[in-house]
Amino acid sequence: MTEHAIDQTAVKRLERSRSDRMLAGVCEGLARYFDLNPAFYRVGFVVLTLLGGAGILIYLAAVLVIPEEGKPDSIAADALRGRRERPWPLIGVGLIAVAAAVLLSRATLWPQGDAAWVLVLLAGAVILWTQRSSRAPSTEIVLASDGTAIERPSRGGHLIAVISVILAIIVVAVLTAAATVATVFHVDVRNGVGERTYQPALAAGVQAQYKLGIGELRLDLAGTRFPVGETRIDVRVGIGELNIIVPADVALRATATAQAGEVEVLGRTNDGRNADLSVATPGLRVLVLDAKVGLGTVHITRSLP
Repeated sequence: MTEHAIDQTAVKRLERSRSDRMLAGVCEGLARYFDLNPAFYRVGFVVLTLLGGAGILIYLAAVLVIPEEGKPDSIAADALRGRRERPWPLIGVGLIAVAAAVLLSRATLWPQGDAAWVLVLLAGAVILWTQRSSRAPSTEIVLASDGTAIERPSRGGHLIAVISVILAIIVVAVLTAAATVATVFHVDVRNGVGERTYQPALAAGVQAQYKLGIGELRLDLAGTRFPVGETRIDVRVGIGELNIIVPADVALRATATAQAGEVEVLGRTNDGRNADLSVATPGLRVLVLDAKVGLGTVHITRSLP
């Protein structure tokens, strides 16, 4: 082996590529280091993502710990080195690491009920982005009393850094509040956001479940002809209002609950934390309702005969 080859081996370093990249250069950097085609790693990340979502989280972790080409340290190492003078990058890395670890342990691409951890992950990314964008010090040239030119930190650069930190704090506070609400009230935005109205004419068109993440859901069953026996309907709203109108000629066995808010069932009301009401009326055709709201109101009323 020649001396030149030995030197190349000694300085070989795992870096994220800047010249040939599709996202953050992780696959190309791994390919250069291990002398393999980058397509091998790209396919691997895609397969891991499709099998459970782990590919996305592993890729994000690689972005944090593998330095970019031409830079001495990775994002994580850079944040750790300046933890005393600049704690915000370290906080951002910590939020990303914790959220990624939790999401990876769940091992699902679209984790049910994990919107809070996704928001925490985004909060960490926002902090890192704002801090890195304001990292380069801005300077200005001024003349001293003896006429010599001196360089000093720019006030504008310091102001930008302060504004970036304030914006990062606001974003983190908003995302944390949203994450907390989503977790406490089991909000799943995949169930939809906005206003929805269902008005089935036939019993065959009645669904067993109706769900809405955030907004108003109106289920009008006034004109539905139900068969003899029990018909069960489960209705869920994360945050918002739930209105259900039941036919005048059916028996009703209903339970309405709200983690925080108000419930009203056939004129009876209850409100506060974990508010709930139940009602049961006899009959041959029975509508069994289970209506739940995380934060908001539930109204169950009868149509006019």
